[in-house]
Amino acid sequence: MKVLNGQFPSIEQAANEYLENRPGSSALTGNERSFAQVLDEKKTENPAPKFSKHAASRLSERNIELSDKQIDRLSAGMQAAGQKGINETLVMVDQLAFIVNVKNQTVITALDGKENDGSVFTNIDGAVIA
Repeated sequence: MKVLNGQFPSIEQAANEYLENRPGSSALTGNERSFAQVLDEKKTENPAPKFSKHAASRLSERNIELSDKQIDRLSAGMQAAGQKGINETLVMVDQLAFIVNVKNQTVITALDGKENDGSVFTNIDGAVIA
C-alpha cells in the first residue's frame, strides 16, 4: 500500500492495513460482524424512548402503564416522525397522547384519553398516529 506523507489515501485502506498486519489476527471470520454491519442493524432498530421527569410524573399521576407493544408503537411513531423531519411531534398510541422531542428521542409529556377531549397541542410541527 502506498502511504503519502504519512497518511493513508482512504480509511478503508488504513483499516485493511491494520487488520492485515496486526499480530495474531486476520480478516473477519464467518462468525464476526463488521462495525458497519452492527451500525446498520442499530439504525434499523427502534430505539426505546426516554421519558422526561415531567412525562414520568404524568404517567404516574394518571396511572398510565404502557405495554411493551405500546412502547414499540411509540418508538416506531418517533422514528417515522424523524424520517419526515419533524422535531416536536404528537404521537397517538391507542387513547394516549405523547408530546415527543424527536431529536432527543424523549417523551416530554403524556395524556390519556380522558384528557384528550378538547385538548389543544401547541409548539409541535407534526403528528403521528401509531
